[in-house]
Amino acid sequence: MSGRSGAHELPIGGTDTPGDRFGHLIERRDDADFPFYNDVPAALSVKQWLTVWASVVVGFAALVLIPQPDNIVALIPRILFVTVPLAVLAMVTRDHWRALFRKVSGHDVLVMIGFAVLNLILTVVLALIVKSVFGVSANDVIEDVGDAGAVDTVAFYVGTLFQLVGEEVFTIIPFLAVMYFLFAKAKLSRKNAILLAWLISSLWFAAAHLPTYDWNFAQAFIIIGGARIILTLAYIRTKNLWVSSGAHIINDWTLFTQALVANAAFLAL
Repeated sequence: MSGRSGAHELPIGGTDTPGDRFGHLIERRDDADFPFYNDVPAALSVKQWLTVWASVVVGFAALVLIPQPDNIVALIPRILFVTVPLAVLAMVTRDHWRALFRKVSGHDVLVMIGFAVLNLILTVVLALIVKSVFGVSANDVIEDVGDAGAVDTVAFYVGTLFQLVGEEVFTIIPFLAVMYFLFAKAKLSRKNAILLAWLISSLWFAAAHLPTYDWNFAQAFIIIGGARIILTLAYIRTKNLWVSSGAHIINDWTLFTQALVANAAFLAL
């Protein structure tokens, strides 16, 4: 994946105070700032922020409410999930919606892999803890991978590619919106605005997974929410939605492929 040629020339960065940035383990030194929260590269009014956030909800509604009898039909809601909010962001910010996406370097690919591995390790640890204390519910999507034949399986991977990028949009737009409200309106410091936006957007993401896991709050908020903390850190570090999306795709496709192989082995017995 790569950003639009020349996308790095967009005025993505803001004018934050150097002392209000996190250390290099969290944020890269001398890197561009987050877009939009401080009116760079485009200023959004409160009404516009609410409109963009509402479009995220509309995209999510398309994902969960449109019937999906198979993974071929599911391509439609999965594509709408990511395109609806990006289209609305483009309408509000014009060309500047691309500030979410930066050019991907070779180092960024390594960052994707590193965050995916870290996320998989954390997920396993949290899953073992939650399972021993609260119990966990199965994810039917993962368990059924490959059951409907080769064409459906290919459609599944293509569809989840769109959906996982959509899940990043679903999280990062609210992250930036909360940053805006806390930084520009509540007058919090940049660091505090990031920390609170990081937490709130992770809870938002976890809550969206409650129906997937039979309303198991511990599973959604501890396992999924914990994983979301890591994935959002990939965005915070790089300011590049391609990187957090790449980490998310590597993470989930690893789980999907494990299930696919296990299902194929079981059928071969």
